[in-house]
Amino acid sequence: MKIVQSAFAPGAKTLKGALHVHTTRSDGADSPESVLRLYASKGYDFVALTDHNVYNTKNFAPDTNLLIIPGVERDFDMPDSKNSLVHTFHTVALGRSPERGNRYVHDQRFSFKGTVADQRAVQPLLDEIHGAGNVTFLCHPEWSGTPAREFDQMQGHFGMEIWNSGCALDNDQDTNAAYWDEILGLGKGWHGIAVDDGHTMRQHALGWVAVNADKTIDAVIDALVSGAFYSSCGPEIYGFYVDDGKAVVECSPCLFAGFAFARKPSSLTWDRENAGVTRAEFAIPEGLPYLRAIVKDAQGRRAWTNPIRL
Repeated sequence: MKIVQSAFAPGAKTLKGALHVHTTRSDGADSPESVLRLYASKGYDFVALTDHNVYNTKNFAPDTNLLIIPGVERDFDMPDSKNSLVHTFHTVALGRSPERGNRYVHDQRFSFKGTVADQRAVQPLLDEIHGAGNVTFLCHPEWSGTPAREFDQMQGHFGMEIWNSGCALDNDQDTNAAYWDEILGLGKGWHGIAVDDGHTMRQHALGWVAVNADKTIDAVIDALVSGAFYSSCGPEIYGFYVDDGKAVVECSPCLFAGFAFARKPSSLTWDRENAGVTRAEFAIPEGLPYLRAIVKDAQGRRAWTNPIRL
């Protein structure tokens, strides 16, 4: 039986989106208007302005025709997060429409007095967010100083960041799905998300999600939650499926294309001379719980599919 990952279903509509973006509404360097105009000029269809602890639903550049996904970034620090030490759980919340239960409103401010001891102490805060009609994903786990064992019991996230442009440019962290395979290997259905987390213009419009959805808030959120998207900071992926014991990925010309899965080396098809790989196949061995596809172009930029469960 052929299994097509939902981002590549027949007749798929692909929207390009940014899910983690900062402006002068919190600690970003540039205004919401200028940031949105940059994303529009780079061909984005939707943007979530996720400034720290202040909710956004407004399109500050309405002439761009960008869809604005309601959103905010919430920060939950652990007791030892002080001075130069980072040990924290940052979470992006994305809102559905009010008709679908979003109880947060534009400019709503969030405060959290004190710190959280561990991931279990975060759960009631996540439950509150989910109960208000929002969905969540975990941010930059490497930069946050949190290996998978520190967030693997969290409930309700639909995904986690696997690429973060700000962390990649400034810290060489959160660049290639660190810890994601551990989470997938535990049976959690978290999806892999590429974001910018941009605080300056040079960090914006470098990582995105390509979503199979109509251009409405609820359609985009539903597609994100179901995994009907892939993530990229450069290459395009055209198809990913399993059929008759074989996995196939199709993509724009790349240095390599292939597959990753828990506790085994990745299976990659290379073209080191011409970076012309546009297809890779893999005979699936017995016992794999899931399979995901990865590609990398000649400039070192990657793209990642969400997994197919086997």
